[in-house]
Amino acid sequence: MVYIRSFIFNSLFYVGTAILVVLMWPLLLLPPVLARQIARFWGWLAHKQLYSVGIRQRLHGDRQLDQQVIYAVKHQSAWETIILSWLLHAPAFVLKVELLRLPIIGLFFTKTGCIPVDRSDGMRALRKMRQAALELAAQGRSMLIFPQGTRIAPGASKPYEIGVFALYDSTGLPVVPVALNSGHVWPRNSWLKYPGIVDVCFLEPIAPGLTRKQFMATLEQRIESQMAALEAPQQHRDRALTEEPHHGR
Repeated sequence: MVYIRSFIFNSLFYVGTAILVVLMWPLLLLPPVLARQIARFWGWLAHKQLYSVGIRQRLHGDRQLDQQVIYAVKHQSAWETIILSWLLHAPAFVLKVELLRLPIIGLFFTKTGCIPVDRSDGMRALRKMRQAALELAAQGRSMLIFPQGTRIAPGASKPYEIGVFALYDSTGLPVVPVALNSGHVWPRNSWLKYPGIVDVCFLEPIAPGLTRKQFMATLEQRIESQMAALEAPQQHRDRALTEEPHHGR
């Protein structure tokens, strides 16, 4: 059944995305706000299509939609790159520069307003990231970054990279740590999708003003302690989420 449901979802998702890409080509001439609305619609559409494989999401904590923030999100699968655009009202994503070279959709990413990162560019990439973040902050945009830089399989570990601090330090915006367990239902590098609930935990924001060492330690502690609760057996996970010790209001 998993194979059949995964085939149905993949067919719906990729065909739907291809149609959307073709239709949005002329829309690239219109204001960027429309491109962001399309990004939100794409996320909403994928959310509806995920019903075919029995995937739902459950949100915990405050998404902080009433203020300008930086979301620092645990990255386990493609789920968050698509669905969070809808749930968080299309924040500006930090993206690999390679994605901007894709036909049509790369232009779309650029139009929505994003922060491209060339990971081979060393410290110059950080300077460019800071400049792009300042410009987006001046426009009133919230931003989203995956602080470990890539998808991490459930239970695996990888250091937190300095890019998230560059955004925090340059903009003076609060950072909202986000823990989630999407990798259990939408595994990285797999076309299979498994029924289940994606728990998304919006944790207590980190206020501006911390040093690099203080900020990085706080961010990692908040996300990874919540990830430990998400990775716990079902009964312990449900109890931890009910108590929500690190969530915002």
